[in-house]
Amino acid sequence: MTESRAVSPLHRPLDATVRPPGSKSITNRALLCAALAPGESTLTGALFADDTRAMMQAVAALGASVTADPPSRTVTVAGGGAPAPGAIVDARQSGTTSRFALPAAALFPTRTVVDGTAQLRARPFGPVLDALRQVGAKVEELGEPGFLPAAVSGPMHGGAVHVSGHISSQFLSGLLMAGPLMRDGLEVSLTSELVSVPYVEMTKAVMASFGVTVEGLTVRPGAYTPRVYDIEPDASAASYFLGAAAIAGGRVTVSGLGTASLQGDVRFADVLERMGATVTRTGDSLTVTRSGPLHGIDVDMADISDTAQTLAAVAVFADSPTRVRGIGFIRGKETDRIAAVVTELRRAGIDAVEDEDGFTITPGTPAPARFETYEDHRMAMSLSLLGLRAPGIEILDPTCVAKTYPDFFADLDALTR
Repeated sequence: MTESRAVSPLHRPLDATVRPPGSKSITNRALLCAALAPGESTLTGALFADDTRAMMQAVAALGASVTADPPSRTVTVAGGGAPAPGAIVDARQSGTTSRFALPAAALFPTRTVVDGTAQLRARPFGPVLDALRQVGAKVEELGEPGFLPAAVSGPMHGGAVHVSGHISSQFLSGLLMAGPLMRDGLEVSLTSELVSVPYVEMTKAVMASFGVTVEGLTVRPGAYTPRVYDIEPDASAASYFLGAAAIAGGRVTVSGLGTASLQGDVRFADVLERMGATVTRTGDSLTVTRSGPLHGIDVDMADISDTAQTLAAVAVFADSPTRVRGIGFIRGKETDRIAAVVTELRRAGIDAVEDEDGFTITPGTPAPARFETYEDHRMAMSLSLLGLRAPGIEILDPTCVAKTYPDFFADLDALTR
């Protein structure tokens, strides 16, 4: 029988402060920059979850020495090495690990195979593989063209490269991080509109912290510098707790995130503010308070798409429909996140409709339901929020949250005590 977890409804408004674990996106970028820097770097506040452990193993396969201390959330990386002959990167389910590791592996003459789970093999990789060929890498597609597994080897001459931006910003981020170690650097031209722009800005900021400047989408030849780097809490994870305040009422403060954050997903608080919540911002905290009604909105979430499922849960309790646009590309994530969230909300009797580039949610009272999660951590975490107001909500395969937030349900329980 499939494991499930019941969510207990709240009978009072929230009044809590929480600090989510470190940012997955920043942790994985910092791990790669540290691995490419000759010398020892120390990362503090790192996230320890399936995706970041996959990246730790990936950079070790690429020649770095990695020492992890989960209790202190610290990782020490001795970089500047090279992959051994026959190196294999197992990215598991991690899109960032695979899409960052491919360009990094192609810096070296050693043939390296990058692979992952069946779920990851179903996600598109054609744009980054094509881009690597343009800058001189040898690429072998070992399965279906445009998908993993793939073998790459270098060195890469770099220079001008054309890459699509509409499928995933991870392709561009991976290329940029490898760029300074290419002979001629890298000058990227986009052939389609870039999605998730804040993630590329995050990449530039992490690279700058390790001594490499990106001008526009151009990286000059150079080298990374090892350093001590502190990782802020994960803004995507914070969205569940901010969303909980909007759904249940009361106050939730997320510490460690605020106006100084590198992460675009802090703008999820702006969306809740548009719906009627009150948001208080400082340099290192976000507080969402709700005492009045929530209103439906029409919103483009292209730049904060990892929080779209969270908004779907919040929208159920608004006083009018909510239309989410600009996120058609999330159909190619861990699952088709548009179809999945609509299917599951309908399972609970909510009127939800798939649109070409998003979804429309009409508010209602959720009926008891056992939600499928599709091996997608964000489905489990977002749908669990419905249980804060509606009885009879269960989450199937709750351990899938280990991909990015192993302690999510314990933290949710603590928030509601």
